[in-house]
Formats: sequence, structure tokens, C-alpha cells
Amino acid sequence: MVAVQRWYGTDEIPGDLGPTVVTLGNFDGVHRGHRAVLRRVVSEAGDRGALAVAVTFDPHPVAVLYPDRAPTLISSLGQRLDQLATLGLHATLVLEFTHEFATETPEEFVRGTFVEALHASAVVVGKDTRFGVRNSGDVATLRGLGTRYGFDVLALDDIGEGARWSSTQLRSDLTTGNVNHAALILGRPHEVSGTVVHGDHRGRELGFPTANLSAEPEGMVPADGVYAGWLLRRDLPGGDPDRMLPAAISIGTNPTFDGLARRVEGYVLDRTDLELYGEAISFQFVEHLRPTLRFDSVEALVGQMTEDVSRCRQILSAIVPS
Repeated sequence: MVAVQRWYGTDEIPGDLGPTVVTLGNFDGVHRGHRAVLRRVVSEAGDRGALAVAVTFDPHPVAVLYPDRAPTLISSLGQRLDQLATLGLHATLVLEFTHEFATETPEEFVRGTFVEALHASAVVVGKDTRFGVRNSGDVATLRGLGTRYGFDVLALDDIGEGARWSSTQLRSDLTTGNVNHAALILGRPHEVSGTVVHGDHRGRELGFPTANLSAEPEGMVPADGVYAGWLLRRDLPGGDPDRMLPAAISIGTNPTFDGLARRVEGYVLDRTDLELYGEAISFQFVEHLRPTLRFDSVEALVGQMTEDVSRCRQILSAIVPS
């Protein structure tokens, strides 16, 4: 597989770049709607003998222009780029979104990025795409600019099952713990990543040693509760039997012990031999089991944890991890 190039700004684009087929967007979560557009970019580029390129932004434009209204990001920039790299693109261009960048007119953006930097022969977008200062450019604007500068515009209809697949719906699902529907929109389980750090070591004392994620993990953390899912050991090679492990995942403050810090931690089912401190891991969420609860005794907590693990074992035994 050819490595996908990553350009952080137009000045990193090779000067001898040939024609491209381009799309643009935030691609937060890289969900199935995004993937449909990106697949069309790749197929169109193949038909034209061109390179397939996705243009994205960092930080999120709303976080720059209206910080008090900034959405919680479903995926970090690194997660987003990793997902984009699985789709057959030749390159991803990351543009820094600044107040100065936000003042570019639709024509200035298209001329500078699509025409002069990327030599676009075609631009593929969703029909609701907006761009340029105050989002004043739309598909009609893009078609007019395509006529002027010599590129085709392909506008795709909304894609979804019953309702449009969107990052907004994804955030809503994760906020309520509906990881099943989130996975439907994503086309894969939602993922939260980080480094394993030391916790209170209380889980080991209770017979359920957990891997605790670092305080600021990558990816939107779902609602507090207990979930069935997978622990992915990112540094292990594919095919290693210990790379993807079934897990019971807990999110919350551990109220039974009057905890204050919100944590993401997971117990690998039926394993007490793992030493994961310092490892890069991801938790993948399959099903929400129950909300976070406060128990009157340690015995009651252990009894519930035993039941949780049994349910996780049953759920995950029927699934082949992705």
C-alpha cells in the first residue's frame, strides 16, 4: 500500500504535482457520509488518471470564529488523518484555520487552493457544502468558479439510512451513550485513544485490573457508564493475538469510592497477566450496558462488576473485531 502524503499547508505541496480530484471538509469522525464522498473522489481520480486529495482544516472553524459554540470533536486530527489514510487517497492537505484565512472570499480560496496549489480537474462535494468568508460560497458558487477556472464539480446528495449521517448526530449519540447507533453512522466502533497510566490500583484489589487512559484522551468520550468493547494495543503488529482484546469499559468518577476525576478505564476479560503501563491503546465501544452507579458496599460493586463482565463476554463472543 502506498503511503498517503500529508501536507500541512499549501507550501508543502510538491511543485511538480499533476492534476487532482479534490474534496474539502472537516471530516470529524470520518463517518459513512464522509466516506461516500471520499470514495467518489478516489474513483473519479482513477478515471481521470489524477491524484485523489482531501482538504481539511485544523482547528475546527467554529472553535476559531465562535469559541463558545465550538463542538466537542469526535476525533482528534491524528485520528482523522489515520482514518482518511485507509480510504485510498493519495494525499491529505491540512489547512490551518485562522481569522485571516476566514476572510478569504470563495473565489480567493478556490483559486489559491484548488486551482494554483492542487491543479484540480474536478471537485467533489456534498450538496450542502459552504466555504469562503461567512460561508458565502455554495455549490452554485463552486460551479461558476469551475467554469471560470476549468474544473468540473460533482455534488452528491445526502447519504444515510432514515436520516442523514452527520457529525452532529454522532455527537448526540455519544453524549447519550448510544454507541450502537454511533457505530452505524461511523461504519465501525467509536474509538477513544491514549496512553495507559497508573490509577488507584483498586481494580486489581477487586479482581478486575483495569487499564486507565491518560487524562486527555483522543476522541470524544461517550456518556458515563459501563460498555462492552475492545482494547486495541496499538503498538502490537496486526495478527498478534493480544493486539485486540475483549474488554469491559467504564467511564465515570467511581462514585462508590467518592472519586472526583472522570476516567476512562477498561478490564480485559479474563486476563490478570497484562502489564500495559505506558502503552498506546484505544478503546472501541460496542454496546452500552448500564449507567455509572453508586453502590452501598464493595461487595455489591464486585457483584455488579461480575455481572457486567459476564454480559460483555456474551456480547463480544458473537462479534469479530474490526
